[in-house]
Amino acid sequence: MYRPPAFRLDGLDEQHEVIRRHPLATLITRSGEGVVANHIPFMIDAERGDKGVLRAHVARANPLWGTHPSESEVLVIFAGIDHYISPSWYATKRETGKVVPTWNYVAVHAWGPLQVFEDPEWLREQIGALTALHEAESAAPWAVTDAPADFIAGQIKSIVGIEVPITRIEGKVKASQNRPRGDREGVVEGLNARGTQGARQMADLVACPRTKA
Repeated sequence: MYRPPAFRLDGLDEQHEVIRRHPLATLITRSGEGVVANHIPFMIDAERGDKGVLRAHVARANPLWGTHPSESEVLVIFAGIDHYISPSWYATKRETGKVVPTWNYVAVHAWGPLQVFEDPEWLREQIGALTALHEAESAAPWAVTDAPADFIAGQIKSIVGIEVPITRIEGKVKASQNRPRGDREGVVEGLNARGTQGARQMADLVACPRTKA
């Protein structure tokens, strides 16, 4: 990933936080036909290894777990918030006119070997933890144990667990850090004027790029 110095996100805790906030990732693997991309929600176990371990499960019918070379490296891409940035928001436009559009975004790339798990207890624990994580803010959280045990057992037979122990990780926050202060203030104002949730989130990020990625 191209990462000019102003946009680098190198803190491991910050990289993990992007993963937690944006868990649906693009998993890049290989098959006999070439490179394959799948979209999978991951969890980060930050306490394991030097850089953490990514955990997930996929449908047993999905060939990725059987076609990717065993223990060879995969790439997992987490895409955070993003938004188009209009040059009309820049103070520089009014001063010189020498401006062009751009796109602000947050991304984390993680690499590591793909490990596969078919043990029912491993899978039960993983889906339980994943469910609990994403149901935590619900008024009436659903739990795996709410469903009949035989039904869950059947569902577990149709999935395969995967882990990616992270061996390398990179983060990027492109939030107008390279623009003069007047341009950044204009971007915040322009985004807030859009009124959408995504625009407001990006406005907050431009205002404080190291604490809201």
